[in-house]
Amino acid sequence: MATLLEPSDPADAHSTAPTSAVSHDFAWHAYSVVLAATMVVVGLLWDISWHMSVGRDTFWTPAHLMIQAGGLIAGLGSGALALYLTFRGTDAERASTVSFWGFRAPFGAWVCVLGCGGMLTSAPFDDWWHNAYGLDVRIVSPPHLLLGLGMLGIVLGALLRTLALQNRKDVLARRRAAWLHTWSVGLYIAIIGVFLLEWSDRTLMHSGAFYVALSTALPMILSATAVAGRVKRPATTAALIYMVVLAGTSWVLMLFPATPKLGPIYRDITHYVPLDFPVLLIVPALAMDLVYARVKDWPQLRAGAALGVTFVVALLAVQWPFSSFLMEHGRNWFFHTDNFVYWQSVASEKFAFQFTPRAADAAPFWLDLLYAGVLATLTSTLGLGRGHWMRRVQR
Repeated sequence: MATLLEPSDPADAHSTAPTSAVSHDFAWHAYSVVLAATMVVVGLLWDISWHMSVGRDTFWTPAHLMIQAGGLIAGLGSGALALYLTFRGTDAERASTVSFWGFRAPFGAWVCVLGCGGMLTSAPFDDWWHNAYGLDVRIVSPPHLLLGLGMLGIVLGALLRTLALQNRKDVLARRRAAWLHTWSVGLYIAIIGVFLLEWSDRTLMHSGAFYVALSTALPMILSATAVAGRVKRPATTAALIYMVVLAGTSWVLMLFPATPKLGPIYRDITHYVPLDFPVLLIVPALAMDLVYARVKDWPQLRAGAALGVTFVVALLAVQWPFSSFLMEHGRNWFFHTDNFVYWQSVASEKFAFQFTPRAADAAPFWLDLLYAGVLATLTSTLGLGRGHWMRRVQR
C-alpha cells in the first residue's frame, strides 16, 4: 500500500519547535507506547471475551495481566523519558517537551503516565469491589470506569506522541511516525467502539438508535484523522486497522478452549466466545476521505455538514444490508454470529437472529436518521477543528 506523506501544511511555519538542528526523536519511546496501547486494546477485547466465556474467577487472569503490563510499559517508559529529558536532555530536545511539576516530557508521555496511574489504581480497587459486592460481569462500575479512563489515556497518549513526531520537521523518521500514528488512531477507534457496544449490537442495526450512537463520536475521530493524517487515505486506513484488530483478536481467541466457571451456566462453551464482527466502518471512512479532498477549502461548518451527511449515508448504505447478511449467513467461523455467552439460555437464541422491533412509542426511523445527521454534522465540524489543531502539535 502506498504510504505517501502529504505536503507540508502552511500552519507548520507557525510552530515553536526548533528546526535549526535535528534533535533525538527517542523512537524507542514511540514504539513502546504504541506497543503498550496495542496490548491494552487487545487485552481489553480478551478480557471481555473471558467474561463472556469463563466468568470472573480471579483478578490474575492473563487478559488482566496483559492490560496492566501495557499500562506499566507506557507509564514506566514515559517516566524514564521524562527523567532523562529533565536532567540530561539537550536544549533542542527539551524545547520539544512540555513542563509538568518542573519535569520535561512530550505531552503524549504525560498522558501515558496519567493513564498508567489510573490503571494501577483501578486494580486493587476492582479486586476490593468484587470481594465486597460479589463476582459479577457488569461493565459499568466505579473501578471499571477508572480502568477505562486509564486505558483510554494510554491509547490517547500513544496517539499524541506519534502525532507530534509525524509533524516535526527536525525528526528523521516522520514516515514511520505517520504509520505509528495511524495505527494508534485505529486503536483509539477500537476502544471507543468498545464503549459503544451496548448501542451497536447486531440486533439494533435496523434501528435509529444504532446510527445515532455511532454518530456521537466516530465522525469526529474520522474527520480529524482525514485532516491530520500524513498517510494516504488516513481515515480509511485507521478504520481498516480498527476492523483488523477487532476481527483478528476474535479469530485468534476462538482457537483456544474455554470453560465457564461462574453460574448460571445455560450452555456448554468449548472455546472463547468472541465479540460481534466489527462494523464496516471502512466504507464511511473512505467516503469521508474522498469528500474531504473536495471540501477542505470550504468554511468549517459547511465542510462538517458534508462530512457528517456522508458518514450517515455511507454507514446506512453498507451496514443495513450487511447486518441482514449476518443474520442470514453469518453462522460460521469468519463472522461467528452463532457464538453465544454461557449465561444465555437456548430459548433466547432465536432472538439473536432477529432485529429488535421498534417500540410503539418510538420516534420514526427517518427522524432518528435526521437526528444522527445533525449529530454527525456537529461532531464532524468539531473533528475538523481538532484536526487542524493536531497538524500543529509538535511537542
